[in-house]
Amino acid sequence: MLNPGLLNADEAPETNETARSPFAQDLLAALARRPRSISPKYFYDASGSALFDRICELPEYYPTRTELALLSTHAGEIAGHMGPRAEVVEFGAGSMRKIRLLLDAMEQPLRYLPVDISDGHLSRAAAALRRDYPTLDVLPVGADYTQRLSLPAPMLGAGPRVGFFPGSTIGNFPPEEALHFLQMAAQLLRGGALLLGVDLVKDPDMLHAAYNDAQGVTAAFNLNLLARANRELHANFDLAQFAHSAFYNAPLQRIEMHLMSRCPQRVSVCGECFEFAEGETLHTENSYKFTIDGLRQLAAQAGFRPGPVWTDPQHLFSLHWLQAPPMKGLP
Repeated sequence: MLNPGLLNADEAPETNETARSPFAQDLLAALARRPRSISPKYFYDASGSALFDRICELPEYYPTRTELALLSTHAGEIAGHMGPRAEVVEFGAGSMRKIRLLLDAMEQPLRYLPVDISDGHLSRAAAALRRDYPTLDVLPVGADYTQRLSLPAPMLGAGPRVGFFPGSTIGNFPPEEALHFLQMAAQLLRGGALLLGVDLVKDPDMLHAAYNDAQGVTAAFNLNLLARANRELHANFDLAQFAHSAFYNAPLQRIEMHLMSRCPQRVSVCGECFEFAEGETLHTENSYKFTIDGLRQLAAQAGFRPGPVWTDPQHLFSLHWLQAPPMKGLP
């Protein structure tokens, strides 16, 4: 478990720079409203990214191993859709493990642009990829891909620009934001395509186990959000007084993750105080699950032309090839 690193606000007064950070502004806004909720993008500091890598190895967490198996099995077919000298843009690149399966199958991949909010994690993973693929131009983009994204112009002689968004991270967005992201991606990838990993609706018991692992790694990942606030925002969250809570909301087809207050308590963030009642929660993540037809309809609404779909025999996970609109000025 992580060290809570509790700080006394009197001993470490907040600076103007700290209070202006996006994390500070969003957490303060989250704590001020009811019900309380914050974007899951703030999970992914260096500690959170490392914990998520551990989650992906857990026996209960089926999405990563299932998606890796799909990529390994169908990499040649997917590479054929990409064509030669393609540029790949990976949204939320993380440890860059999955892209290697595609790079090994692609014909002369020209450039890889990993986009991630965690700059330190991104730089380390990019350096390792450069060592293993010395002819590939690896150009990391430290950015929040949920916002307007500006990418370098394609290289001279490049093939299509293909987006890669694995891990069913699309499920972390509320439906309207998922549509907005896909609309943005459709414009960003004009003339190319998007390869999208999507978790499917399934037995709630399997979903519950995946987000409540026996080793408590997912709990530590969730609680790291509060530890990060202690480290960066001079907060004084007592991690022992918050519990990880994750459950499947069947009517909304989503896993919900919360941090639940175990007792009445007061916390301080950037010098502002907030009350938690016993049982009150901070909603930290949704993970929506999809049907294949539902995802294809959403992609078409965003401007993509749905193409092939690959799924495993147990119908746990799916990969979707989504053709982006043509370049402007072309039929």
